[in-house]
Amino acid sequence: MGYVTAVPHPRSEAPGSARAGRLSLAVALLSGALGAAVALLATRQQWSQGTATVAGGAFPLTATGSDVTGVPAALAIVGLAALVAVFAVRRAGRFAVAALLALSGAGIITAALLGASDSSALDEQAAQASGDTSASVDTLSHTAWPYVAVAGGVLIFLAGLLALRYGRLWPAMSGRYERGGTPQPRRKAPAVDPDRPEDLWKALDRGEDPTGA
Repeated sequence: MGYVTAVPHPRSEAPGSARAGRLSLAVALLSGALGAAVALLATRQQWSQGTATVAGGAFPLTATGSDVTGVPAALAIVGLAALVAVFAVRRAGRFAVAALLALSGAGIITAALLGASDSSALDEQAAQASGDTSASVDTLSHTAWPYVAVAGGVLIFLAGLLALRYGRLWPAMSGRYERGGTPQPRRKAPAVDPDRPEDLWKALDRGEDPTGA
């Protein structure tokens, strides 16, 4: 007894692709916007603390993420702009913007991890507080905020990967205007034959006067 192998129709994959596009778009928008917000918030928090030895004793020092490095905050803004710009371009342009989005997330991760153990900002403060350019911070400790910035970078990086993989399925901004900035000509309404009642009804549905008055 023979067996018949069912071959899926080429169009049967379209609904699945559409669902994947909508889901990836929602996840990318959420993760990208949330990642940028988290990274910006983390850079404004305290990343490290310590003391400097001065004439009056130990002087407390603290450094925020922006004191340690300005890279995560700058790349968070770049990533947010790229997330918006990905809908304004198509094909190769969309791929390039998606790559920029992913690179922004990777850059935030790298800079935050390096800043998690950095003491240069506090060393500079210790030198200013003591008046000794060779002074360095004492009893150095770090907070968890650099790793929060890393989490924000991971979310932005994920949004970039989704844009690279599924960006071709995402919608783009309206193409009503040509590249030169001129609006596309409107489609001319079909002529109405007064002897055909169906043409008269169609004209009325379009809000036109079928009598031409």
